[in-house]
Amino acid sequence: TGKEVFAQAIHENSNRIGKSFVALNCSTFSKEILESELFGHKQGAFTGAVKDKKGFIEEANGGTLFLDEIGEMPLELQAKLLRVLETNEYIQIGDTTPKKSNFRLIAATNRNLKTESEAHHFRSDLYFRLNIFEIVIPHLRERIKDIAPLAQYFVKQFSAKTNKQTLSIDPEFLHKLQTYHWPGNIRELENLIERIAV
Repeated sequence: TGKEVFAQAIHENSNRIGKSFVALNCSTFSKEILESELFGHKQGAFTGAVKDKKGFIEEANGGTLFLDEIGEMPLELQAKLLRVLETNEYIQIGDTTPKKSNFRLIAATNRNLKTESEAHHFRSDLYFRLNIFEIVIPHLRERIKDIAPLAQYFVKQFSAKTNKQTLSIDPEFLHKLQTYHWPGNIRELENLIERIAV
């Protein structure tokens, strides 16, 4: 639906512009790797930790941390994240000294976190800490007017990428795009236009 683009727009229209915008998809990693990505680690903290590594929380200091699919975050990590949000302090894996990071957190999910917290699949204290201001981004099928400009943008992008003259969209085909239900949202539209361009 354009969650990361929307989060980046918030960052770029705030007083944090000029500082880091860091995005992390929580569904991509195992619990251990996600913890390391978020908090960072010290050399020797675990097998394979051959050098110190900054985490995304440290990278986002002064800027914005965007956590996509936060509903997929394991409960143990949710507790650690809650502590960071309440104190602005975190501890790298393998370290004992707290560090500070001041960042804006924007979290996104396709789950209903209120329902998830009631079912004890998501921490209710973290849910209430996160849910200060909620923005619902409608599915692409609910934003028919967005389909044409997005399709035109992708056509231009993939025409250049495939070294073709700028392709154009037939009005009948555009109508078909606007009547399709787009279960994969903008990513599906982008993929379709790229496939056609190829």
